[in-house]
Amino acid sequence: MIAPSATANEPAMPASFAPASDDALRAAELNELLGHSFTCWDNERRQLSRQLHDSVGSSLTALTMHLGLLMQKMPQEPALQDRATQMKNLLHTVIETNRAMQHRLWNDKLEFLGVRVALGELVTQFGEEHKIPARASLPEDEPRCPRSHHVVLLRTLEEGLRNIAAHAQASEVDVIVDDNDDAIMLTVKDNGVGPNGLPCHGKHGLRVLRERAHYLGGTLTFAAGPAGGAVLTVTLPKPAA
Repeated sequence: MIAPSATANEPAMPASFAPASDDALRAAELNELLGHSFTCWDNERRQLSRQLHDSVGSSLTALTMHLGLLMQKMPQEPALQDRATQMKNLLHTVIETNRAMQHRLWNDKLEFLGVRVALGELVTQFGEEHKIPARASLPEDEPRCPRSHHVVLLRTLEEGLRNIAAHAQASEVDVIVDDNDDAIMLTVKDNGVGPNGLPCHGKHGLRVLRERAHYLGGTLTFAAGPAGGAVLTVTLPKPAA
């Protein structure tokens, strides 16, 4: 005798219900894993940046002091002084490279001065480095949102400016942060060649940022601007108080 597929008090389960439930559960688990990976990734980058500062940075500073003392005591022979000067210049280059690596891994201004200062200084540095107008319109007060939101805003701006420098051929950049009670939005606009100028391999960074925004309940878009160029926008909802 064949057993019935359902008891009298238990209706038969629709064929599509179980797979849909499994898919939803798997999506939730992957989303949780993704969020955990982002947190670990940020913590590791911050820790490595501080190690470079505390260990390598302090050692390089000590070497600079020792070299300065040696240069004062060594004979004033042109060949020796020239070699010492080359060593000093090389050491200075290593120090600047170490600082740049620290900053690339983790922007400490985010921790000590806040996201508003970190974003503003990043835009200013970009304009000075690339010799183009780079304007930032920021809130008067520090935005009130979780640290995770601040990290995504900063990473989005970093990726946007990196793509502009590498592919956009832009002569102007505008960065706008809109902060209200419900959400915070960052917009990066340029007058360059537009989204089509970004190669396929250069879009992986934007895909990662889109997933980070999605994990926080937000969105990230990258599209052509109404007057040309490209517009990168990330919008993150604020948690309920």
